[in-house]
Amino acid sequence: MQEMADMELLRQYADRNSEDAFAALVERHVNLVYSAILRKTGNAHAAEEITQAVFIILAKKAHRLRPGTILSGWLYQAARLTTASFLRSEIRRARREQEAYMQSLANETEPELWSQMAPLLEDAMGRLGGKDQDAIVLRFFEGKSFQEIGTAFGASENAAKKRVARALEKLHRYFSKRGVSSTTAIVAGVISANAVQAAPVALAKSITAVALAKGAAASGSTLTLIKGALKIMAWAKAKTAVVSGVVVLLAAGTTTITVKEIQEHRTYPWQAADYDGLFDGSLLDRQPPQVRILPTRFTSFAGGSSGNKIMGTGVSAQTVVAAAYGGTSARTILSTELPKGRYDYIASLPAGNLEALQQEVKRKFGVVGKVETRDADVMVLKVKSPSVSGLKRSQRTNDYSMLWKDSGSRLEFRNHSLMAMASEMEALANFPINNLTGFTNRFDFDLNCKATDIENRNWDNVNEALDQLGLELVPTNMPIEMLLVEKAN
Repeated sequence: MQEMADMELLRQYADRNSEDAFAALVERHVNLVYSAILRKTGNAHAAEEITQAVFIILAKKAHRLRPGTILSGWLYQAARLTTASFLRSEIRRARREQEAYMQSLANETEPELWSQMAPLLEDAMGRLGGKDQDAIVLRFFEGKSFQEIGTAFGASENAAKKRVARALEKLHRYFSKRGVSSTTAIVAGVISANAVQAAPVALAKSITAVALAKGAAASGSTLTLIKGALKIMAWAKAKTAVVSGVVVLLAAGTTTITVKEIQEHRTYPWQAADYDGLFDGSLLDRQPPQVRILPTRFTSFAGGSSGNKIMGTGVSAQTVVAAAYGGTSARTILSTELPKGRYDYIASLPAGNLEALQQEVKRKFGVVGKVETRDADVMVLKVKSPSVSGLKRSQRTNDYSMLWKDSGSRLEFRNHSLMAMASEMEALANFPINNLTGFTNRFDFDLNCKATDIENRNWDNVNEALDQLGLELVPTNMPIEMLLVEKAN
């Protein structure tokens, strides 16, 4: 059993429902899957649940995988997508900082380098094409020889070397742009030494039992996670099919008709994934230069920036206008009506994105804005009791997160400033909140209140949660900058 190839074992399971064959596959690949998920979530309990979901998905799709599939690569991609589904389901409203500043050291040790690379690895792998990703998994996650990789691809050993070298160089460039100073050889060595770690001993057996039942015994949260992951995987497959179809049509000489149809009916890549509140800065980085405001297909909202590029999905027209002028919806005064629908917007030009989005707002909504300082009612975030230890100085260097936990009853901040918390509460409450704590450090802390308390401005409940951090919100009236939105001439 142990000497059989992955796809032989999978065929045994798919054709004859061999539990031994499936158990062998789980045992063989559980460490790879678990490690990739643990890096992304930083939560061992969540990693176990998501690993279980990945193998349930494998059991469900076993009979549909092509004979030439690189199963370890397929599992790695499934782990990435399922983890993305998990993160989206956990977040009610999040702003995720994608570009983390990391100070390069002249003589980095391997552990220091891995601590910088690990939080970025899955995003870096996501930038690779399918075959490049498979090549990295086989070579550096599984330790396969170039000859074995060539055989898996149906290519020569030399071709495998070139494939791995190209993929490795892409990873090196990605890390370098984000402040990780190294060489391709060092990247290869660090990934090989650290990328796969042992999953909990009992995990493989529990996964096998649940996966063989196609998830019948799985928890409700795991089944929801599987459903979300399957949607993402189906979309990824559909994108590939659409691109392939366009290539065929263009090759057949129907360029004009095809391009016109795509422009009229297409969904843009930045509108593709259901963010469910999670902003994907790496997707924004990959978009060609454009400025657009389009009707949304999202039921929840997300937004953020990467450099000087900005985008948002599932937001009101007022939020789009505020973003165009560098403000927030909570600090906007309308002297004219805006459309009632919700929109997606993007401005991904090399420079001048706010100005370009302002012009698109004028064209689309017929309004312009100007910033003025006015007296306004605000809530001020202040220090109530400096001795309370709810705020813990973060020891993290490049790992940021802001997640709604426990069904939206706890907002978990990791390596964030109080300014970020004030901004998050302002966005939820749609009411100005100024941070006057004087704290500029980054902290790890939990805000133990419900999102609805903030949205409905139940300040007593919010202050009860803030009291655990030694903070409070105090109402006042003070001059602040406001965006005045008027009808364009």
